[in-house]
Amino acid sequence: MSREKIQSVADLVHFRDQLAARGRRLVFTNGCFDLLHVGHVRYLEAARGLGDALLVAVNGDASVRALKGLSRPVNAEQDRAEVLAALGCVEAVTIFHTERVTDLVRAIRPHLYAKGGDYTVDSLNPEERAALEEVGTEIRILPLVPGKSTTGTLVRMKEEG
Repeated sequence: MSREKIQSVADLVHFRDQLAARGRRLVFTNGCFDLLHVGHVRYLEAARGLGDALLVAVNGDASVRALKGLSRPVNAEQDRAEVLAALGCVEAVTIFHTERVTDLVRAIRPHLYAKGGDYTVDSLNPEERAALEEVGTEIRILPLVPGKSTTGTLVRMKEEG
């Protein structure tokens, strides 16, 4: 069932248009989501609360390596996507293979973009921010859950052996 939520860009464009036709808002977020933890879950639940449906775009394996280093990702892109798709607050998931989500934003035209509190609107990638503004997407920064991060989890695992 959750694998059915993993969709192509064409399917997501249609999904967004169906929502808009009913006066509903699509919330969009993206990230690596390498080791899902309570910080991710709370963030995704809060993002979903900002609209009527939540789409999560997951960085493909090559883009995770480019962003996080050669030791990442811990979990393969399809596995990460399937775990996210199993969450009740997530309506759809897609995998993108570029470092930036710019082209996906332009294609899908989400109503609202949510990002975690380790960012500010000013610190978003300029190309991504320009694409969001170009398609009229509202940007919201959500608070982090203190002490909860994939990097922190990996450090603790390494220290504890």
